[in-house]
Amino acid sequence: MANEHKKIVIIEDEPDTVEMFAEMMRLSGYDVLKSYGGTQAISLISEEKPDAIVLDMMMPDLSGLDVLEQIRANPALARIPVIIVSAMCMPQDIQAGLDAGASVYLTKPVTYQQLSQAVQDTIRATG
Repeated sequence: MANEHKKIVIIEDEPDTVEMFAEMMRLSGYDVLKSYGGTQAISLISEEKPDAIVLDMMMPDLSGLDVLEQIRANPALARIPVIIVSAMCMPQDIQAGLDAGASVYLTKPVTYQQLSQAVQDTIRATG
């Protein structure tokens, strides 16, 4: 499989959603790492340097935007593509995510095809 050994970090505070996204990514052939909050995610990303990140916007500790800004501010992590998947679907929310450096902004609910395609496209673009 072409995606073999590509690592995806999923950052989402809702366990059912994490599992669903993780399963979607495993079906696409990726290795999946999970984080249930922003603070933990930053150290996980720094350690693992994944090929892409799937990021929720609303989390209890750090918001998705905070996480994204920290990733983009770190030269070692700045090139990692970030796919935001959020229930926040107002145009200004989407614009804020893209302005902060997201590669793609998907709104929930998201299909397997949408998520898989977004991850594949962003990894290929940074390849």
